[in-house]
Amino acid sequence: MRCEAEITRPIVKAVLLIGMLIGMGGTSFATRPPLVDALDAASCMALVRATVANEVAAASDDSTKHMFLSHKQTPQGSQTRLYLETREAMVGLTVAYNDKPLTPEQQRYEESRLAGLAGTPEQLRHKHSQEQENAEHTLRIVKALPEAFLYDYDGEDEGSAGLGQSGVRLVRLKFRPNPAYQPPSRVELVLAGMEGVVVIDPVARRLAKIDGTLFKEVSFGWGILGHLDRGGHFLVQQCDAGNDSWEISRMSLDFTGKILLFKNLLIKSDEVFSDFRRVPDDTTFAQGVQMLKAEEAKLAQNRSSEMMKTESRSH
Repeated sequence: MRCEAEITRPIVKAVLLIGMLIGMGGTSFATRPPLVDALDAASCMALVRATVANEVAAASDDSTKHMFLSHKQTPQGSQTRLYLETREAMVGLTVAYNDKPLTPEQQRYEESRLAGLAGTPEQLRHKHSQEQENAEHTLRIVKALPEAFLYDYDGEDEGSAGLGQSGVRLVRLKFRPNPAYQPPSRVELVLAGMEGVVVIDPVARRLAKIDGTLFKEVSFGWGILGHLDRGGHFLVQQCDAGNDSWEISRMSLDFTGKILLFKNLLIKSDEVFSDFRRVPDDTTFAQGVQMLKAEEAKLAQNRSSEMMKTESRSH
């Protein structure tokens, strides 16, 4: 049995210093006037630059940590996990496969895996190093957004649970490759073949969504030679998780291609993150493991109570 790799939370936290767009009104979204009539190309680019600057500045602030729930769907089935951010690394505990509780054997495997990480400083340092490397790659992509693309105003969306802030009108921009952009490394190569939509929350000054599609085959880096096929798609959403902190609320990936030019690559998943709760900023990995085990016990108790209620109603 193979456990899914731990995720990282690469998108970042802080406050944006621009006043380009007006705030919310008191009427409903459907009847309010547009947030802006339109943004010209220069204004779109200024908004993107300022938003990216905010995201980059927030990358250095990892003081706010959360526990949260993940439900990931793939062609092979679904996996439900609890995650907790600690000062040492992310802790992840699987609690269900295909919406069914783990078997005793699967539970023992999870406990053994986490005990091994918590009790082996070298493994924990390696895990932290991998998370840092992934976060750095993601940050390089975010930093490239103003230079890699050209932007056009595309209207408005409304914030909702899992997207920006509920009830806040969001600015939607279409993006397409900037022909003058020269990727500085293999990490940014994928941007040359991508187009789509970026959605910005103008109240919090944060990226609420990036929805991109590959319109041509592109090479990719990350230390591996290969390519991604035309038609590949990704979606990343962020939301306000409270305490002036934003977290990823959804990540959808659908790519095919090749690794090392001969091995087929298939990535297809849709993962939703929810139930964000603040945890102490100085939580250690070992403490995080115990906190997740306690949360798992609560979830099991809730499932048992719901089953008893269902059985009672059926009689």
